[in-house]
Amino acid sequence: MKRVAVLLAPEFEEAEAIVTIDILRRLDIEVETLACAESRAVVSYHDIPMVADSTLTERLDTLFDAVVLPGGPHGSVNLAASAEVVDFVSRHDAAGKFICPVCSAAARVLGGNGLLKGRRYVCSGELWENVTDGEYVDAPVVEDGNLISGKGLGHIFDFALTLSARLLGDDAPVRDHADHIYYRW
Repeated sequence: MKRVAVLLAPEFEEAEAIVTIDILRRLDIEVETLACAESRAVVSYHDIPMVADSTLTERLDTLFDAVVLPGGPHGSVNLAASAEVVDFVSRHDAAGKFICPVCSAAARVLGGNGLLKGRRYVCSGELWENVTDGEYVDAPVVEDGNLISGKGLGHIFDFALTLSARLLGDDAPVRDHADHIYYRW
């Protein structure tokens, strides 16, 4: 079974995290939420308290099939400032595991720490203008090797379904499942 770590820093964008977790679990992909804080309790961008499965510190030596980095104006800043997060993402990237930032996380966490390595990515707003080590592409979801980035909350279903399909290695079960829960506006 594929395993995914979802990193929850203080003030993370809760809808990006929850929708992604929901879609992955619906498709029988194991998800572990990791608090990037001293305790498992983390408060989201819109003041919703959540209790993560573990802290990142407790799981630093675990290798997952994918690492999801939800955004949030402050959440992505908090992720980017954490040496543990940067090390965790770097180790997974070096192992060829999926690195999956959403919204501001691609620019702030990866771009801000030299982790894009020239790859194509998408992020929210104008944050791409300050990134020098990657190639910005304006699309809902951008894939480049093991990097899968999502533009933001408005495209979170596309992001989560794309990640699910890549992890499963098959679009068919994901498309079948999407027919029951995903409707375009």
